[in-house]
Amino acid sequence: MKALLFSAQGRIGRGQFWKGAVLSTLAMLVVLTVANLILAQFVSNEASDDGAFKVTGAAAIPMLIVNFAVIGLFAWASICLGIKRFHDRGKPGIWILISFVPIIGGVWYLIETGFLKGTDGPNAYGPDPLGSPVPAGSLAAMR
Repeated sequence: MKALLFSAQGRIGRGQFWKGAVLSTLAMLVVLTVANLILAQFVSNEASDDGAFKVTGAAAIPMLIVNFAVIGLFAWASICLGIKRFHDRGKPGIWILISFVPIIGGVWYLIETGFLKGTDGPNAYGPDPLGSPVPAGSLAAMR
């Protein structure tokens, strides 16, 4: 799981991408919930008029640090998943930047990484994650 989420090397198929995306999102939600519940025991806080949890002033700094650290860790995992999917499509990882273009870029990123098939056989980024046979005209097939 560590190689799937925290390494930008190699290729992954659509199934691995979705598995990593769903599991890391669920894990992030659980970690953030548990961390905030634990921190709420040690940080001075109050309930707002509607009963919501409220932290203000300097007491919010530990909450912010923990939340930004957890979100940063999971953002890195998401970036690594996207880069490996672009690698599977035969594109360099820099294509991950398309996801930062509002609306159109996000939709294209989702289509490219989540729904389109990767290249058959090995490419410049590694072997086919689905184990597809080497294309007939390739150098490797001539050996």
